[in-house]
Amino acid sequence: VQLQASGGGLVQAGGSLRLSCASSGRTFSTNAMGWFRQAPGKERKFVAGISGSGASTRYEDSVKDRFTISRDNAKNTVYLQMDSLKPEDTAVYYCAARGQWWVLVGTKDYYNWGQGTQVTVSS
Repeated sequence: VQLQASGGGLVQAGGSLRLSCASSGRTFSTNAMGWFRQAPGKERKFVAGISGSGASTRYEDSVKDRFTISRDNAKNTVYLQMDSLKPEDTAVYYCAARGQWWVLVGTKDYYNWGQGTQVTVSS
């Protein structure tokens, strides 16, 4: 199963970006999906997650009310809508899949990772 992330780029503070992550898996709807980010010199951290059906979501506190995770199981794709971006959101963003339908926030809880997409927010 491959995960292909896209949609990163350079944006000014206050702007928006939409990340996408397409999965080649046949059981996409049974997998919770997560977005993580890693800034230079820092650990990879959880940003947002969504359950297999899309009914349940979780967010890291600093992105609540600014980021929205969603999924389209018919297209095997998960999205991260990022609004009101701040310079501290600058990082490489990774999508990841779990083997179960419920969301967890640890990197060790995800077994399959996309290649990452760079998001840079200028001040």
